[in-house]
Amino acid sequence: MKPILVAGATGNVGSRVVTELRAKDVPVRALSRNPPPDGVRGDLAKPETIAPALDGVDTVFLMLAGSAEALVPTVSLLGERVKRVVFLSSGAVDDSLTEQDNAIGAWHRTVEEAIEAAGVEWTFLRPHAFAANALGWAPSIRAGGVVRGAYGEAAMTMIHERDIAAVAVEALTGDGHAGAKYALTGTRPMTQIEQVRIIGEAAGRPARWEEIPPEEARAAMLAKMPDFIVDTMLAGFRELVKNPGVVTSTVQEVTGRPGLDFEIWAADHAASFR
Repeated sequence: MKPILVAGATGNVGSRVVTELRAKDVPVRALSRNPPPDGVRGDLAKPETIAPALDGVDTVFLMLAGSAEALVPTVSLLGERVKRVVFLSSGAVDDSLTEQDNAIGAWHRTVEEAIEAAGVEWTFLRPHAFAANALGWAPSIRAGGVVRGAYGEAAMTMIHERDIAAVAVEALTGDGHAGAKYALTGTRPMTQIEQVRIIGEAAGRPARWEEIPPEEARAAMLAKMPDFIVDTMLAGFRELVKNPGVVTSTVQEVTGRPGLDFEIWAADHAASFR
């Protein structure tokens, strides 16, 4: 069996893909800019660093790292060297739009289009809100049990990275996934207020949400992210107050098991919040 190249092998999703493939006795080549001891070094924005890792590989798990435009040359290289690509895209991509209506969707659609043009067999994973984003609250919860932010009533369907990885592994190793665009969500909509409470319960320390004006939240977020990403996120939160995130059954349909509740994610990561 040829090895599967897993890009982003040290990330939240990529590391789980590596673990699940190895549990199935599938040979893995773990790629990262800072690889594990048994991995290989490569930068997705520099195709010349990826080429050696493709020797003997015909299947790749790919994710966006850096700008979409920088990834396009690497996608072209994959088109020359491999047969199958499973791409970790985004639920922000909207197929009904010619021009994507936010930066996150536009970035991921740019890569999707490059993969479609490369002539490989492809599967796109389009997860909605990552449960792992809640790890950004860990310092605040550890320090005082309070998370300050805007739009606490925004209700989203947080998906466990284990569920994303499980779908990825099926697409990487199984048949019938070519041309699929899998919308991946958690099991139910949940407000940010609820998420903080559940994390506190899992960590064994009370945690609560404190609502602040959007302008104040924006200023704090700008210290960590570019303005167009911050504005995209805040606009999304505002919309989710009025229209909670949708729930799909894709995880169940692809893997044959139910998706994992946010409570399970919180228990899995409780140590990060203590």
